Amino acid sequence: MATETEETAFTVDELAARAGVTVRTVRFYSSRGLLHPPVIGPRRVGLYGAAHLSRLALIEELQHHGMTLAAIERYLQQLPEDLSAHDLAIHRAVVASWAPEGADEVSRAELERRAGRALSDGDIDRLAAMNVLERAGGDLDVFRLDTGLLALGVQLLDVPIAHETILAARTVVLEHTRAAAKELTRLFQDQVWGPYREREHDPEAVEAMKSLSAHMQPMVVQALVTAFQRSLKEELRARYTDG
Repeated sequence: MATETEETAFTVDELAARAGVTVRTVRFYSSRGLLHPPVIGPRRVGLYGAAHLSRLALIEELQHHGMTLAAIERYLQQLPEDLSAHDLAIHRAVVASWAPEGADEVSRAELERRAGRALSDGDIDRLAAMNVLERAGGDLDVFRLDTGLLALGVQLLDVPIAHETILAARTVVLEHTRAAAKELTRLFQDQVWGPYREREHDPEAVEAMKSLSAHMQPMVVQALVTAFQRSLKEELRARYTDG
């Protein structure tokens, strides 16, 4: 980190200008631990590097796709501490082309209007357990809503499944999909990003890599869905078929 920062050194004002955010935003992210501390240079001036700039871009990308700061903090905590600016560019490109669209911040009244029905506190908890929504900050009546999942989530409200079962199922799904995502990201980095590392300072290379990522998405998603459907069918057949 220090070497990279020394090669490309920005003051906080220069970093904010390059990232297109305010100095206050940079300092706020730093206070939340989303940005690594700067290297202290001559005259005790904090100096930031390319990795800080890439990390800021990644944070902005995640926010653009509807993630709360708490969710972004959890996401960044899973990344290795020594990621370079170029490795962070990989994550940003993957997020930009793979993250689900349609995250809206809505009031409870608007949520019920879109759901087409009144929602009890228990319904809200069940929708949250299904990752359809999450409460935005500390406001109990403002929600970050995944519009693509709302219709299915509302249908499932009337299915007699215990809330605890939904939470347990979500844990299983998250555990295994996270493992698959980690392996796919490693494969993506080794096989897709590798050819572009020679041109790592060329913005066009990052855009080309982002395009490749977007083209890979439907293939990988379909493969995951198909594999899960087949595995589930085989598991159910083995468990409930006599003999």
